[in-house]
Amino acid sequence: MAGRLPRLAAVPLALAVLAGCTTFADGGQETTHAGHTSASASLSLSPSPSAAPTTPAVNVLPGMPAVVDPANLYSEAGAGMLSPAAAAARPLVYVPHNKSGDVRVIDAATFQVIGSFPAGVEVQHVVPSWDMQTLYATDDIGNTITPIDPTTGQNGPRIPVVDPYNMYFLPDGSAAVSVAEARRSLVFYDPHTWAEQGQLAVPDCGGIDHADFTADGRTAVFTCEFAGRVAVVDVATRTLLRIIDMPTRNTHMGPQDIKLSPDGQRFYIADSDQGGLWVLDGAATQVIGQIPTGAGAHGLYLSRDATLLYVTNRLAGSVSVLDARTGAERAVWPVPGGSPDMGGVTADGSQLWLSGRYNDEVYVLSTVDGRLLARIPVGAGPHGLCVWPQPGRYSLGHTGVTR
Repeated sequence: MAGRLPRLAAVPLALAVLAGCTTFADGGQETTHAGHTSASASLSLSPSPSAAPTTPAVNVLPGMPAVVDPANLYSEAGAGMLSPAAAAARPLVYVPHNKSGDVRVIDAATFQVIGSFPAGVEVQHVVPSWDMQTLYATDDIGNTITPIDPTTGQNGPRIPVVDPYNMYFLPDGSAAVSVAEARRSLVFYDPHTWAEQGQLAVPDCGGIDHADFTADGRTAVFTCEFAGRVAVVDVATRTLLRIIDMPTRNTHMGPQDIKLSPDGQRFYIADSDQGGLWVLDGAATQVIGQIPTGAGAHGLYLSRDATLLYVTNRLAGSVSVLDARTGAERAVWPVPGGSPDMGGVTADGSQLWLSGRYNDEVYVLSTVDGRLLARIPVGAGPHGLCVWPQPGRYSLGHTGVTR
């Protein structure tokens, strides 16, 4: 496939060699979400031990729901495990557009666009709230979010929020976090009143973008797309702990989406320019490996049983299917002539929905064999598509990261 990097043998990796924890000024060139390059891989990832974990119960952030199964942090987000709020929602897919500025609504059963509404100037993502009762379309240029009632699919009046390129919710539900990319900062809000609670400047994190949280919810990791690094944040104090550079600091379209492995032992970080994933240890202290997938690696999504990780390679026009624990490749699903970007898996786990970022379309793939079930024409610049409802007890935000 175009832009494909050679797969490296899985060999033991000396962590000290890759301890990229040095903090220094951003020396990379800044850019926008437009260009692309690729680079050759140089590292490989050792597989996880196959033995059952013997770790004790996870000491979670106060106020955060308990971890039920430390071996599978997504155990409560399995197929059909809908909360009452999610169960009340209509099965719809919401497609935001960063060029046409609207949200298109698709019936998940018929694959038909059944409505649309304006949501700002540059609408980036549709994000489920922590309690799963509301969806929000984020407009970073217009500095607003548009609430959506998932039981009806109807939108409400826009809410002022500073530069919401992306949005997350702290694991204890205490704050919504606007990922203010243009301002290199995180802006914290009361998730009910939308009163601002404070800001955290992250000046060395150019292109602050996607995030995920450690198993205990006490630490957040934010990717820095235009700086080739990640920013590690203490959740309780809302302070910056450290900056970790990737072994190759790609600063054109570098680190993108990030996903914690089911056992909490590693973070997978998609890097578009690198054409694959960096692997960060579960405590977010050092890079421990690399997994090549394809040009433009961007979105990361787990299967409903959390055994597989779907990686969208939007420049290669493919989806790489990896073992979620070891990173081993299981399959590659082509999306001919497409640019698979962001989306999610359906509640029953049978389909993967993805926006076609550069083709103004949406793709629906079977998770059984990767067969392309539908290509749905939408507006200009479809981006952070949200499939709703999603299983799980609470939402961490983005396009539907639930646990």
